[in-house]
Amino acid sequence: MALPKKVKIVDVGPRDGLQNEKEIVPTKAKVELIHRLADAGLPVVEAGSFVSPKWVPQMGDSAEIMKTITRKAGVSYPVLTPNMKGFEAAMAVNAQEVAIFGAASESFSQKNINCSIAESLARFEPIMAAAKEKNIAVRGYVSCVVGCPYEGDIAPEKVAEVAAKLYEMGCYEISLGDTVGVGTPGKVQDMLKAVSAVVPMEKLAVHFHDTYGQALANIYAALEMGVSVVDSSVAGLGGCPYAKGASGNVATEDVVYMLNGLGIETGVDLDKLCEAGRFISHVIGRAPASKVSLALGARC
Repeated sequence: MALPKKVKIVDVGPRDGLQNEKEIVPTKAKVELIHRLADAGLPVVEAGSFVSPKWVPQMGDSAEIMKTITRKAGVSYPVLTPNMKGFEAAMAVNAQEVAIFGAASESFSQKNINCSIAESLARFEPIMAAAKEKNIAVRGYVSCVVGCPYEGDIAPEKVAEVAAKLYEMGCYEISLGDTVGVGTPGKVQDMLKAVSAVVPMEKLAVHFHDTYGQALANIYAALEMGVSVVDSSVAGLGGCPYAKGASGNVATEDVVYMLNGLGIETGVDLDKLCEAGRFISHVIGRAPASKVSLALGARC
């Protein structure tokens, strides 16, 4: 299959990227990051998560962030809502898009959200009903689509089963996450073949971690299959507290550089994107994990 002419990039840096930082990042800096990403041309910027601050202290200011940001026309600012309490809190601050998250691994589901896959899906039903009533878009996430830190390899058929249920519930898009970054292009394509048999390819997104340095290769493999939505995190921020050794998400800068080289349209200004990555990296006190950002910075 020919590569897509255009790819939508979903930057998850302000949420997935920052959620596990031990030191609380100032709300003002998070707002600034969201503004910089939108100004760089990102069409989707994941802005926060309405989970209990007890479990994810870093996301405790998500309501304040949603009240404070200046929303740019044409940009979506989704937030995670794992339960009805979170959904109602998101509605109180005028969120226009929410996300729910399940897993293709029973063990990971238990460790991550303290329930089985079936129980997690049942929890989402009232959210889906309320979202439909309010005309709120819902995105679905599936974790551990290639491998699990507790179970090892995950069968593509299991991923397809969970993705299909989220799609049937009304999720407009399903993001398939290689949470521990163990995927390789062949495994990714096998997984996508199984999932696209039950969910249209145009409704799928990919979300790769770069633990084994395979993220860009895996994205290319997904593009070859017809995927045209890619999740990534500015400056390569992020990781997973439930996946030992899992490094950050693939860096948005590196994804954009690759797509530019392929002649694929993203609408993202790479220079502004790198500036956004350097800004937040300075705030948290370390260099960007993006190779492109480091290379371009060395040339300046």
